[in-house]
Amino acid sequence: MGKLFAFYNIFIQPALNAGDLEFLNMINTRLIKTVFVSGFTLFLLTCLQAQTSVSNIHFIDNQRSIPKIGDVMKRKEDTLMKQFEEKKLVWPANYIYIRSFKYDSELEVWVKNKKEDKYKLFKTYKVCALAGTLGPKRMAGDYQVPEGVYYINEFNSRSQYHLSLGLNYPNASDKLLSDISQPGGDIYIHGSCVTTGCIPLTDEKIEEVYILAAHAKANGQDFIPVHIFPINFKNSKSVAYLNRYLQSFSEYGPFVKNMRNIFYYFEKYREVPLVLINGKGDYVTQDITPPDESKVVKTAVKKTVHKPQPIKDEDLATSVDNLPVYPGGNTAFQGFLDNLSNEMSKDLENGQRKTYVLVEYIIDANGKPVFARVLRGGNDDMNEKIESAFEHMPAWSPAKHHGKNIGIKLKQSFMVGEE
Repeated sequence: MGKLFAFYNIFIQPALNAGDLEFLNMINTRLIKTVFVSGFTLFLLTCLQAQTSVSNIHFIDNQRSIPKIGDVMKRKEDTLMKQFEEKKLVWPANYIYIRSFKYDSELEVWVKNKKEDKYKLFKTYKVCALAGTLGPKRMAGDYQVPEGVYYINEFNSRSQYHLSLGLNYPNASDKLLSDISQPGGDIYIHGSCVTTGCIPLTDEKIEEVYILAAHAKANGQDFIPVHIFPINFKNSKSVAYLNRYLQSFSEYGPFVKNMRNIFYYFEKYREVPLVLINGKGDYVTQDITPPDESKVVKTAVKKTVHKPQPIKDEDLATSVDNLPVYPGGNTAFQGFLDNLSNEMSKDLENGQRKTYVLVEYIIDANGKPVFARVLRGGNDDMNEKIESAFEHMPAWSPAKHHGKNIGIKLKQSFMVGEE
């Protein structure tokens, strides 16, 4: 029974949204039942231990006492109040819900004042930089933005990216499905416009989101939900891209389906769904039949003859103690990607403003980049140049496993073109 309590405290509770926690906190017993559903173990909460939320009565005052935050609030609060008034919203919001769409590079903030109210959209912010590709984060240093169900667990006024809001990555699902020794961490919504796996909004925009979150926490919302989706499922172009992506990465499909259920539950009810995590690490929530997203024509995968891979898959690491490092670190690697993006923009086809490119490449045991191939992205000429650029990167510090250098296969996505 103690292990089940631990499973709840570590894995299940963080997946619940603030409204659900307030209801569950009224229950004063602590019984957890294990049931078997369709061949896998699903932990259902029948009764939960009563909890007392940490008092937030002084939280906003403490925030104002921080010189940087005090200055931000003086500059921004009046503007936010006016924006709330224009949209017939009550300032400040007692509850906020944040959802972000990776491919669409957007972050939405939804607000309400009473638990029984429906959420209303306050504002959509542009995410100004992208790292990684579609799919959840599974390893430290993979430059991947997570996907899944999270909540804000840190207000960081001393961030090197102006201000930042920390997310509870790795969550329960990530701990079960990611690299055991190095799942990664330090995932934030932050200012500036650089990223190696976070969600950057620029300094001006993070100030607004930070203030909204601070007021919600001060008003009692201990767990501010943040859901990160691969795409906005209402955007037909994004759905078309995802469908093409799934043709090559079909194993990603079940995760996408679960995230789509979460998305459409909110679309239908304007309430954050209760999300549980089963013994396999899957998100479990109510099945929602989505409307016809779009009648997407399944495009055929282009048949390209690739050069043979120089290293056998069985000789590549699936788990490492230290990931390879680009000379100069993550910031320098982001600079390489930015420069490559600018160089390749001239090779976009007529009428094309941008394209997302997914590259697979190997960093061998000597740190040499080899066998780069574009899995998704631009045209033949552009892809040939991108593959050459990746293979001509300077030598990395190689990955290490049990003290020995070892080769590893990596994937990286980036955008060619301008917004």
